[in-house]
Amino acid sequence: MAIHLLAVLVVFALAQGLPDLSRWRDFSRLRVWLGVLARIGGGARSVLAIVVPVLLCLLFQRLLGGWMFGLLSFAFAVCVLWYSWGPRDLSEDIDAVVKAPDSERRVAAAQWLRPDGDEGALAFEAPALVDATFQSALKRWFGVLFWFLLLGPCGALLYRLAQLLAWSPGLAELQTGEGRQLARRLSLLLDWAPAHLMAFALAIASDFDAVFHTWKNWHERMGKGYFSLDLGFLSAIARASVDADVIAGDGYAEDVNDPLIELADARQLLVRVLIVWLAVTGLLVLGGFA
Repeated sequence: MAIHLLAVLVVFALAQGLPDLSRWRDFSRLRVWLGVLARIGGGARSVLAIVVPVLLCLLFQRLLGGWMFGLLSFAFAVCVLWYSWGPRDLSEDIDAVVKAPDSERRVAAAQWLRPDGDEGALAFEAPALVDATFQSALKRWFGVLFWFLLLGPCGALLYRLAQLLAWSPGLAELQTGEGRQLARRLSLLLDWAPAHLMAFALAIASDFDAVFHTWKNWHERMGKGYFSLDLGFLSAIARASVDADVIAGDGYAEDVNDPLIELADARQLLVRVLIVWLAVTGLLVLGGFA
């Protein structure tokens, strides 16, 4: 995991220092691959569209291990993680909203904060912006990061392919209804653990009481078990933690209704959550547990 942690830091540096590189992420080949599988009916087409590339990635991952003192394996890990990251850069999308010169362009820029699969217009309101930002952070950052740290490059690729097949409107026509439902269920399964770890890290990085009570009350109100694939609790705790953080930071309760203030605070909290994740991973590496 030490190599994986180093690869994560390199990808973070690339994302911050060379954000234009994100334009090179091209998933159009997935459309070609689905076209090759067009003769296969049912959900098998979507399953093969994920399984075959992931197995090939795992094979390369194994073959490169040990070559040139692990440098080839490290380079491969960086490339796959960078390719699976995003696809859009969340920090840039938030900056586009915050720095927009007028309200019309600000509302237009906010639409890029919507998570994959959400085709409805995003209202320029504090709760909606915070919700969309955290949901996008799960799908662009934390989901791929969790599975990369757990399984290596094949885990990052598995997560990204599942998300694309489940939620990308451009790929819907190339799949059967059954296949798309399978991909969506897989994407929810892959999101379950990262979403809960985000909640745990958010409790550490923000107001513990606000996060814990909101998480508990959401499950009680919805009447669903803690192992449900409904991850709506993330939206609830995101809004509660951002509101608590804004009030604690400047003491003005009315600021919780300001979209720009809450959006900026949401980004700060997500950065803190990332730091918690990386700190815990670093401790596991140093302790020899991973």
